[in-house]
Amino acid sequence: MSALIEIRGLGIRFGPRWILRRVDLEVARGELLALVGGSGCGKTTLLRQIVGLLLPTEGGIQLFGEPQHAGDRDTRQDRQRRLGMLFQQGALFSALNVFDNVAFPLRELGFLPEAEIRDLVFTKLAMVEISHDAAWRMPAELSGGMIKRVALARALALDPELLLLDEPTAGLDPDRAGAFVELIRALHSALNLTVVFVTHDLDTLSALASRVAVVAERRILAVGPLDQIVHVQHPFIERFFLSERSLHALRRGKQSD
Repeated sequence: MSALIEIRGLGIRFGPRWILRRVDLEVARGELLALVGGSGCGKTTLLRQIVGLLLPTEGGIQLFGEPQHAGDRDTRQDRQRRLGMLFQQGALFSALNVFDNVAFPLRELGFLPEAEIRDLVFTKLAMVEISHDAAWRMPAELSGGMIKRVALARALALDPELLLLDEPTAGLDPDRAGAFVELIRALHSALNLTVVFVTHDLDTLSALASRVAVVAERRILAVGPLDQIVHVQHPFIERFFLSERSLHALRRGKQSD
């Protein structure tokens, strides 16, 4: 499979402090890659870098075979439309109802008739199992699980090739988290998506990831299938994956496959 994302020598610094340094990573088209690491290690910063919310201090990223920030404004916008982002808390517009939240990126295109936008919005909501009636609710009226689903529908509004998820199951109870993971797996298969997600939840990790990249010490410490990562001899990896609680979660993930 060809690489959809190529990261070479990436460094990100905030003031005098380096968050990431000399990061190299490739994400193959069609895979489900998890970014894991301790709090403050830079995994969410790396995700935001891939989205284009940050400029690198050094090195760079290629998306879809092109330098991330190359080209004129229209070229960059076209590239950005090929990816969708689900933020940790959903980041829905509080003043817009569900329908208008999902319609927002479609209306931003500026050339779709409202009737077509309506059809597309209801199609995306159906994909994430949100009913027509719920389309007129405000974000404050939604449960945490519904907020995640609506935000996912908005991330999918422009039919992206690349889907980026920041802690997709954070704040959900185990049943809702499991259902959301199954939804992502189904959409990944049905839409031929490439998915990169940040998580600290080992149940989500073991159930969803085809590969894992461990972020520690300002770099990618290890990358590979989960059953290989757990055998890497490093203090952080041993603490993260091989505690009694972690091993229970990993076993649950294997049983659910």
